[in-house]
Amino acid sequence: MRIGILMMEHTKTRQQSVMPDVVQILTDWGVDVDLIYPEQELIAVANIQVEHDLYVLKASTNLAMSMAGALHAIGAAVLNPYPIAAILRDKIVTERILRTAGVPTPDTFVADRAELLAPLLAAGPMIIKPYRGSRGRGVRVVWDADELDELASIDGPLFAQRYQKPEGLDRKIYCIGDQIFGVERVWPPLSYQDKVGRPFTITSELRDIALRCRRAFGVDLLGLDVIISHGRPYVVDVNSFPGFKGVPDAALRLADYIFAAAEQRREQPPSPARQTLEEIQQ
Repeated sequence: MRIGILMMEHTKTRQQSVMPDVVQILTDWGVDVDLIYPEQELIAVANIQVEHDLYVLKASTNLAMSMAGALHAIGAAVLNPYPIAAILRDKIVTERILRTAGVPTPDTFVADRAELLAPLLAAGPMIIKPYRGSRGRGVRVVWDADELDELASIDGPLFAQRYQKPEGLDRKIYCIGDQIFGVERVWPPLSYQDKVGRPFTITSELRDIALRCRRAFGVDLLGLDVIISHGRPYVVDVNSFPGFKGVPDAALRLADYIFAAAEQRREQPPSPARQTLEEIQQ
């Protein structure tokens, strides 16, 4: 069995990522694991071939996403599937899917220019995010119209959600297959322990929200950012293949899920390459 993991190079310590332990477990189980760092290579696009039973899309960089898309186009199995991972990078599309699925989210608006958001501030502050942002980068609470001038540097449309004052700690809900875990943590984190957080008991309401998200996107590896405000939960972000920090035995659970997905793929006939645009149009 061969598994390729699309990774992003960073300077974080081993302690801060679950993936080294996942790789070690898979290797101990006899899996041939290749770590693929797209940013470190000169890639001949014509030479991209399906060489693994399963590709794990752990990185979210532009190049990693494009590599996953190219592999998907020629029939590779990608976890999470490339089309879903691409959707989850776009907060506008993700928000509309969540709404359709009945998942509670704050009132949300998008605009190409910051000044278009000014009328919204009459009803209270807004949280402004890059529509393709991640890991909290570029997120800020805007209270007054004159603060909108500082958003000019954000690339692309502005994603704005009505600010809901959180009660208590921020909550993360993680899905690994049929298993759902809750972790609460301080935001913004000031230490590694803050990032790990502490487990909390998933209520029936939050479990229903997690299941709605899984069904809406059709994947089993998800992370939800949830806040409780005025006694109501709101999903404010969804992540494809998050870090799973704070999940008990996260490495073993992930390795088991990835191994099962690769085995299932090996038992299926090879997928044909996706149709080209010319074939579709004929």
